[in-house]
Amino acid sequence: MTDADPRPDGRLGDAIARAQAGDMNALHFLYVRYADEVYGYVNSIVRDDHAAEDLTQDVFVKLLPAIKKYEQRAVPFAGWLLRVARNAALDHLRSRRQIPSENVRVSDPGHEQIGSDRLGSLRMALERLPEDQREVMILRHIAGLTPGEIAGVLGKTESSVHGLHHRARLEVKDALRELGAAPVTAAA
Repeated sequence: MTDADPRPDGRLGDAIARAQAGDMNALHFLYVRYADEVYGYVNSIVRDDHAAEDLTQDVFVKLLPAIKKYEQRAVPFAGWLLRVARNAALDHLRSRRQIPSENVRVSDPGHEQIGSDRLGSLRMALERLPEDQREVMILRHIAGLTPGEIAGVLGKTESSVHGLHHRARLEVKDALRELGAAPVTAAA
């Protein structure tokens, strides 16, 4: 999803300019280009597939009026769009503040697959991270953004993104080790 050039040109730049002028076909082009990445990022925040689908649709519905505010400066379009998606996801979470209640647990009579066990362990390890470290990890490894693009999305310096990423990787590694899900490495 990364836009290497902060000032898009070619088809992307043309689509942005046309969408800013109200062209629905250009907005459709942007939807096709970015919907999967927006969905993945929003889902990593809200942790609910259905809510993530709805929020992704909302982001693109609101994009037509919002894109008029986009200026082709230092922040790539992908970073700007993810910031819009992040704000929508955080607004959603704020509107759904949970009321404390008794936990309900349902036993699973079947056996979980190893892949889902690993995914569950990774999710638990990520949940242990402070929010800023978790966002950096998700933007870097799931959304595929560069540290510079992440800095633009989060409004941080690139060096702080590097530091957050480094600390997050160490904490995830330790958490996976505690959970018994650390990758097996060859002995030196």
